[in-house]
Amino acid sequence: MNDATKIVASAEQLAAPVTIGTQAYISPEYARAERDRLWRKSWLQAGRLEDIPNDGDFVTFDIHDDSIIVVRENADTVRAFHNVCVHRGRKLIDTPAGQRNARGNRRNFICGFHGWAYGLDGNCTYIPHQDDWQGSLTAERTRLSAVKCETWGGWMWINMDPQSVSLAEWLGVVPEMLDPYQLQNMRPRWRKWIVFDCNWKVALEAFNETYHVATTHPEFNAFGQFRGWARNQGLHSHIGYEAAKGLEEDAGKMRTGSGADPRKSTAEMQAFTWENANTNTTMTLVNAAKRLIDELPEDTPVSEVSRHWISTARADDERRGVVWPTVDPQHTAKVGTAWQIFPNFQIGHAVNNMLCYMARPYGNDPDKCIFEAAVYELYPEGEAPQTEWDYTEPDDWPPVLQQDFANMAAVQQGMKSAGFKGTQPNPYMERATASLHMNLARFMCTGAPVLRD
Repeated sequence: MNDATKIVASAEQLAAPVTIGTQAYISPEYARAERDRLWRKSWLQAGRLEDIPNDGDFVTFDIHDDSIIVVRENADTVRAFHNVCVHRGRKLIDTPAGQRNARGNRRNFICGFHGWAYGLDGNCTYIPHQDDWQGSLTAERTRLSAVKCETWGGWMWINMDPQSVSLAEWLGVVPEMLDPYQLQNMRPRWRKWIVFDCNWKVALEAFNETYHVATTHPEFNAFGQFRGWARNQGLHSHIGYEAAKGLEEDAGKMRTGSGADPRKSTAEMQAFTWENANTNTTMTLVNAAKRLIDELPEDTPVSEVSRHWISTARADDERRGVVWPTVDPQHTAKVGTAWQIFPNFQIGHAVNNMLCYMARPYGNDPDKCIFEAAVYELYPEGEAPQTEWDYTEPDDWPPVLQQDFANMAAVQQGMKSAGFKGTQPNPYMERATASLHMNLARFMCTGAPVLRD
């Protein structure tokens, strides 16, 4: 093959071994180019709708050099604008020191420099000494610069490109696959963020495959094998675990433990996950798993253990006013455990909880990123905790995530080694990584995976 035929340009080619260069991870020039070629052209998850329930509620979202205000105008309308006064360019909303973003309620947005004011619809409502401009300040010239804004899954999504496709076209099959989980009904149990010493892609790629579980998280080996697959879905990708017939739920998050007594190993795995990861499960699931050894005989087949555990946990939640959506096990097997929404968001879904990651550049520095994680679950009406985004030092994150963090910083450092010739992802288990870079190359015009000879 010549060089041109080696470049991966289709999803089918991702099934073969590929190599990915280091440019996208460590090049300052590449990092600067991402602003115009990627971030200003992509649909980006900018916050949850429950964060702006009332008229005038707003959040800000920052990406590279851009800051966006997302505001609820009324019950039916959410808008987004560039967070900049059209007069002299001052930001309208400042992010408080040490905070991930700004959040509040306004009847209007007033520039702190000269007092220009804007309504929730973006129209300029007040200009001091407007007559001095001799009639040249038209409504069009003084209106805030609008950003496209749509909603799906309980999230607000923004796109700075006025010529972009719709959110529905961008997401493709994602809503079809994830809408059965009713993600919009979940609320955050905790939300954490950190500025981390690695590129944003290194951070995402620490979580978009199961190949690392046996080595990075060896404690989980006591509970079973975690061989998983990764598949391309257009712009996006998803991952899941292999599962035997009759154990389709094990392709998703609600996995039973293995070994001679799956009752015991399932309970131990759930307790360990809750205590050391604080993700991917709920206390209802943990408690139902702990009862398995008392509610089922010792020789119960693993498929019956799975069915009993999930059905009793579902019933426990229903008694406290939490109703899980019903998802066919075959759909669970097809959908897997997590979806990587291009370019920088991951949704790890289940019928009663989800774990989401996002990573963004930290300025123009290719060696740093803003990394964040949020755990959601279903709550009885009116009982969801009120959470904020907490800046959390690495040692204060759950222990399992600290193990992932150790890889992230070390990978970024290793990428710069003269002895490293490029990433060689597992074509079956790490295909999501190759998929990400194939799609990045379509925006960046460089850095595509290359088929190996």
